[in-house]
Parts: sequence; structure tokens; C-alpha cells
Amino acid sequence: MTRSILPDYSVTASLATENADDSSDDDFDSLAEAFPGAAHGIATSTDASTAAPAPGGPAPSSDQSGQSIANVPLSATLPDAVAGERLDKALALCFPEYSRSRLQAWVEDGRVALDGVTAKVRQKVAGGESVLIMPAALPEQLAFAPEPVPLDAVYEDAALVVFNKPPGLVVHPAAGNWSGTLLNGLLHRYGHAAADLPRAGIVHRLDKETSGLMVVARTLIAQTDLVRQLQARTVKRHYAALVWGRPPLRTIVDAPIGRDPRERTRMAVVQGQGGKPARTRVATVASGEWEGSPVSLVLCSLDTGRTHQIRVHLSHLGHSLLGDPLYKPRHKRPALPGDFARQALHAWRLGLLHPDDGRAMHWQAALPGDMQDLMAAIGLEFDFSTLPDSLDDFFPA
Repeated sequence: MTRSILPDYSVTASLATENADDSSDDDFDSLAEAFPGAAHGIATSTDASTAAPAPGGPAPSSDQSGQSIANVPLSATLPDAVAGERLDKALALCFPEYSRSRLQAWVEDGRVALDGVTAKVRQKVAGGESVLIMPAALPEQLAFAPEPVPLDAVYEDAALVVFNKPPGLVVHPAAGNWSGTLLNGLLHRYGHAAADLPRAGIVHRLDKETSGLMVVARTLIAQTDLVRQLQARTVKRHYAALVWGRPPLRTIVDAPIGRDPRERTRMAVVQGQGGKPARTRVATVASGEWEGSPVSLVLCSLDTGRTHQIRVHLSHLGHSLLGDPLYKPRHKRPALPGDFARQALHAWRLGLLHPDDGRAMHWQAALPGDMQDLMAAIGLEFDFSTLPDSLDDFFPA
């Protein structure tokens, strides 16, 4: 019988639904909006070894028999313990690497057989039956073209890769940005191994003009685990931002976020049913002035992940990000040096538990050149190397 190598977070929702509930800052609350068919769940790789081609090398399109990897069958014998259970529940117990909704979709598509007979979702099982599943990639997973987009990988192994995303790079295709995205680059870099994964392995997103670290899964098992870690708060995301004013040295913003009822292209702090819980921990590490206006460097730690969370919460505090075109300060501020024209936000540190063995790992990425130049021009200095390895006690609890 197939056994999971994943920790059990008791999550049965599809990947798209899980990701919708806890996406990263500058992320959309629902990746399912960009990939409507992904609501069926997770597709298609059979184990952690099927998606690990050498970086930059040719990606395998078939196994040694010439069979497409997307169609490599999954098989198991149902244990006696599931006797009397519905098939979909029994499959979820036997194949915990895959979401229950994905398994249900495969049954509904006629891709699951019990003892050689096409199965039905609600049928009861007796235990001891032979199960054969023929996975299939979702059409939207095959709809994007590979492109040689330059990608800066700061860490890579067979299960995951961590990229340092530059400002200006869109994470995945959407209206107005159908090419030249991180997703297009992943399809070029990893070929069918990426195409067979929902969103080519993407588990969280950064806004186009936000720079910094992102983790991308290279296997279906790793992707499922990382999404569940986002829900379980074992993925630690820390950001550096330049803001107007002087925020408190240590503060927590605990305020729900939803669509701005007055301007639907923006998010806002929204009370009542329109807002989702959102919590950001903020530490001010340096302050100065630019043409008579106070400015500060703050570090932020996300306890939740809502669309534009840091930008909204800091604006709510009265400390909008420098250069932010959407969440502008309430009062007029001087023009920034060098025509700096993006939100000054960088995902500088990322930590997680490795999906294969649970070991704690973290990475850091220095501020990009435009933010370093901006800090130098306005006279702000901070040495990130003075921060402790563990930031658990650095931010307010």
C-alpha cells in the first residue's frame, strides 16, 4: 500500500483552496481565480522522484517505456481496515499525498478502477480490492508556454527551489501579463516535471513590484506539504520595507483585510464579514529624514498572508511604503531620489521545514540594488548581519 511521507495536518481541501486561505503577502487571496479548474485539486506526479531533472538540463517527457509521466499509474491494495467505507475516503487514506478532491475528480473522470472495473465515487469498498489510478494533468496546467525567463535560484534540491525574485517579474500569467512570468520560466527550466504540477509548483506569490524570496515545489508531494505548512504557520516570511514616518519600535497590527468597498482594485482594513483575519508583526530598525519628512526601515513578520497585507497594514498605521502607487500616504510627501517608483518592499528572509525530512531551513536575500541606493540617498543605514539567526524573539509576540 502507498504510504505518505508527509506530516499529517488533517487538510483535505484541494491545493487551490488551501492556498486561497493562506497565501503570502502581495498574493491574491485565491489562486483558484487564476486557475479555475484547479479547484479539482492536485495533479499528477507519482512520487517525489519524478520531478527532479538536473537544473538547466533536459526535462523528461516520458519514462523508460515511453509512457508519459502524467499517465504513470498509481496502484495499491485497499487494506481490510477500510471495509465499509466510501471509495473516496478509502483512497484518501491510501494515497494521502493527493487531496481528497483530486482523488474524487479522478474517480469521476473514470480514471480509477477497482479489481479492473471502473469505480464510482460513492461506492462502498470491502477491503482487499486492487486499486489502479491513471492520473491526468489539468488542462490549465498545460496551457502556458515555456520561456527562457532568467531565474535567480539561491537554493535547489530535488524537492524544492528557492528563488530571489527581482522587482518587475510577475509570478504567473494573468490578464495583462500572459508571458515572461516566473511560471513560464519554470516550465522552461523543468519541462514536463513543472507542467505536471499545479501552477508549475508555485505555492505562494509576490506582487510584481515586490522583490525577494519565494519557494517553489519541484514535486507534488513537496507542493502539498508546503501549502499545508503555510496553513500550519511553519513557513516563516520576513520582509524589509521603507516607510514614511516613524512607526513604534515594536508593534503588532491585528486587523482584518478585505476588498476596499470604495475602490475594488485595492484592499483595506475591513471590519465584519468582508474582512479576513490578518496579523503583521513590525519592528522599526532604522530612522532618518528625507527633505524634512521622516522615513524608517521596518522589518515585518507575517502571521497570516492576505493580499497586500504588509502594504495595507502599514498604511493603516499611517506609515505607507515609500514609492507605493496604490497605498499612498495621507499627506503629500517629497519626491523620492532617483525616481524610485515601486513599493519599497523586499522578502528578505524565508524559513520552512523541508518536506522530505522536516529539518528547519532558512535563506536570506540582500536588499536589491534599487532599495540599497534609495537607503543610501536618504541616509538610512542598517546592518542585517547584526540580526540573530532565530527571529522568534526579535518581533513582538
